[in-house]
Amino acid sequence: MHVQINVEKLWRSADSGGWRPSSAPRSDWPPPPSETNGYLRVRCNGGLNQQRTAICNAVLAARIMNATLVLPELDANSFWHDDSGFRGIYDVEHFINSLRFDVKIVENIPEIRKNGKTKKIKAVQLRPPRDAPISWYTTDALQKMKEHGAIYLTPFSHRLAEEIDNAEYQRLRCRVNYHALRFKPNIMKLSQSIVDKLRAQGHFISIHLRFEMDMLSFAGCFDIFNPKEQEILKKYRKENFAPKKLVYKERRAIGKCPLTPEEVGLILRAMEFNNSTRIYLAAGELFGGERFMKPFRALFPHLENHSSVEHTDELAENTQGLLGSAVDYMVCLLSDIFMPTYDGPSNFANNLLGHRLYYGFRTTIRPDRKALAPIFIDREKGRKAGFEEAVRQVMLKTNLGGPHKRISPESFYTNSWPECFCQTSPKNPADKCPPDNVLEILNSQLSQESDDLESNSTISETER
Repeated sequence: MHVQINVEKLWRSADSGGWRPSSAPRSDWPPPPSETNGYLRVRCNGGLNQQRTAICNAVLAARIMNATLVLPELDANSFWHDDSGFRGIYDVEHFINSLRFDVKIVENIPEIRKNGKTKKIKAVQLRPPRDAPISWYTTDALQKMKEHGAIYLTPFSHRLAEEIDNAEYQRLRCRVNYHALRFKPNIMKLSQSIVDKLRAQGHFISIHLRFEMDMLSFAGCFDIFNPKEQEILKKYRKENFAPKKLVYKERRAIGKCPLTPEEVGLILRAMEFNNSTRIYLAAGELFGGERFMKPFRALFPHLENHSSVEHTDELAENTQGLLGSAVDYMVCLLSDIFMPTYDGPSNFANNLLGHRLYYGFRTTIRPDRKALAPIFIDREKGRKAGFEEAVRQVMLKTNLGGPHKRISPESFYTNSWPECFCQTSPKNPADKCPPDNVLEILNSQLSQESDDLESNSTISETER
C-alpha cells in the first residue's frame, strides 16, 4: 500500500482539537505580599535554553518561598565566552512587569541601614539537589533565607522537579517561558528581518542540526569519521563525560546517534518535500564539515543560516554566542515547520518543541530515530527498495505538533499540555478557559494589596 504525506497540510499548523494556549491562573492566585521572606539569587549555567529553563524554575522557587527574586545571573563565560548577561539578551522591564502578579523582582539586593550604617545583605551560598522537590525549598532553603535574609543558589540548572502536582505552579512556568521572557528589541528585529526575507520566497522549514562535536562524543557515534576525527571525539568524551563502553553499531541500531545531514535530507525527500524547499539551519559548528553537508545540499540546495540571510556586524561578531543562539531560537519558533534532528539532551530542541506547541500547535517533524535506524542500515547495505515507503510509514506515526499526552521522559518544557492549555467547549470543567478579564482581576487584587499596605502604615503612624 502506497502511503502518502500531504505536504501542503504540513505547512499549516497541526489540528488543535479545540484547545488553545492559556497560562493565566484559574483558581485563587493572591498577589505577592509586600513583606517577603528574603532575597533569592540564582546563577543559571549552561547554554541559552538551559538558562531559560532555570529562569522559569527560579521564578517558581521565589513564589514557593514567598521570596523577592534578584534578576537571575547568566553564567555565560564558561560555555559561550559571552558575558552579555540577562540585560544583554532579555527585555528586563518587560520581564519584571509581566510577573508583577506572581513575584517581586529586583535588579540587586538593596542595602539596609542598621545602627546608622549602610550595609549590603550577604546571600549565603547553597547548592540545591538536582530536581529538588518543593519541600526542599520550603524547609532547608527557606530556613537559611530567614536566618541570613538572602540565599544564593548555584549552580542553578535542573534544580527544581519538573513534574509538580500543582497546575497553578506549572502555569506560572509557562507565563515566565512564553510571556515574560522576551528577547531584547534588537534581537527581535534581527530575527523578524531574517524570517521576512525567508518568507518572501514562500514557506520555509527550520532544522536544528545537532551534528556537533559535543553531541557526537556524548552519543559515542565515532565510526563514520576518519581516524583523526575519531581521536578528537574520543578525547572530548574522556574530558567531558563519565566513562562508559559505547559500541557504535549497538548505539546506531537503537537510534542513539544524531542523524547525519544526509539522513535528514533523505527523510524530507521521502516525506515528499521537493528540492525547491527553503531550509534554515540552526546549528553550531558541524563536525566533519563540508563532506557531510555535500549530500544534503545535493538534495536541498536552498540551505540558509542566520549569517547567509542577514549580513550584520552584530551577528558576525557574536555568531556562536548567546545572540546567535537567540536569533536561531526566534527564527525556528516562527518558521512554518521545525525539525529537530536530535532531541535527546538538547535543551534548544526541547524548549522549541514546547514553545511551538504553545504558539498555536505549529507543525513539528520529529524523526523517530529508533524506528528509522534499521531502515537506514538496510539502505547502507545496498537494500534500497521500498526505502522511502518505509520512512513514510514511520513518519506518519509521529506526532506532528498537535496536543498529546506527556509521557516520561518527555519534559514539561517540551510539552506543557494540558496544564497550559484550555478548551473553549470543554468536556471536563477543569479544562474550561479562564475569563478574558483575568488580568484585570489580578490587577485589582494587586492594587488592593498596596491599598491595604498604605492604610496599615497610616494606622501605625496615627497609633504612634
